[in-house]
Amino acid sequence: MAKAVQRYRDVVISGLAHLDAPNVLTSEAIEEELAPTLRRLRLRPGLMRTVAGIGERRLWDVGTMPSTAAAAVGELALTRSGVAREDIGALINTSVDRDYLEPSTASIVHGRMQLPPMALNLDLGNACLGFLNGMSLVAAMIEQGEIDHGLVVDAEGSRFVVESTIARLVADPDPASFRAQFATLTLGSGAAAMVLSRRDLAPDGHRFLGGLSRAGTEHAQLCTGQRDEMSTDAPALLVAGLAVAAATWKEAVDSFGWDATGFDLYAVHQISKVHTRAICDTLNLDRDRFPLIYPTFGNIGPASIPTVLSKAVDSGRLVSGDRVVLMGIGSGINATAAEVLW
Repeated sequence: MAKAVQRYRDVVISGLAHLDAPNVLTSEAIEEELAPTLRRLRLRPGLMRTVAGIGERRLWDVGTMPSTAAAAVGELALTRSGVAREDIGALINTSVDRDYLEPSTASIVHGRMQLPPMALNLDLGNACLGFLNGMSLVAAMIEQGEIDHGLVVDAEGSRFVVESTIARLVADPDPASFRAQFATLTLGSGAAAMVLSRRDLAPDGHRFLGGLSRAGTEHAQLCTGQRDEMSTDAPALLVAGLAVAAATWKEAVDSFGWDATGFDLYAVHQISKVHTRAICDTLNLDRDRFPLIYPTFGNIGPASIPTVLSKAVDSGRLVSGDRVVLMGIGSGINATAAEVLW
């Protein structure tokens, strides 16, 4: 397996924000549309609540583009950071959901936010780990003296893929197709953004210490997605993902001297009840330190980890001096674990 290690001395989080999509879609509403298929397959209602632990997820208004939500949450994070717009040196968009194949969604967000012409702007994609990778890219640029401040944004919209999947499962209630596409119905919508800054320019910021990543790309085909369809071998993906996560966690513990009991909060990419509990059990972590968002927001992809962190901050759960782990597993398969000193 491949290994990448990133440790930073002079990088802080100076601004953080999230936006919840405004429209609630309950699991019961989805199952009502799927009622003929569930009856034909002899499946009981309530699977998404009982198996996945997801009661609802959010959707943007019809026609909302990823760039619109990303720019809105980017503005909020920028305001909270106190960093001047003209001082942003890089904008990284990490959304799986994008306006177009070309141009980059980042370029549209850059224009919407009226960021300076010299600010690098690009899309960075790595499934559900994109935001953490974007943080590492910006942090490395700051550490190397290339920029003073950078902005990472992510906006995920699940309306089209969920509605397309429901229509497909109603038209073709095949058991194998249902199993492969069930995970798609857990997807939700949301947006998050973070400003990272040079430590001496944001003395009230929260240190991003970095971490490491490991890959198990022999499992890349276990979860594949297009704009209107995602196919997942959920049992195999869970087993393989946990193996890569365990190797990543062990590497981090050995490399950085981490002690699981020494962290106050785990901001983890959340897919479902099964996945979250399996992470806790496999790594022997305290479930009480995992703020949960999947029951009411579903799986919001790369926006999940920064949203968990942002909600913890807004609720007052984090205080100065708290130690936080940012951790996730993404299709590919890749896993990342990083540390923040709040």
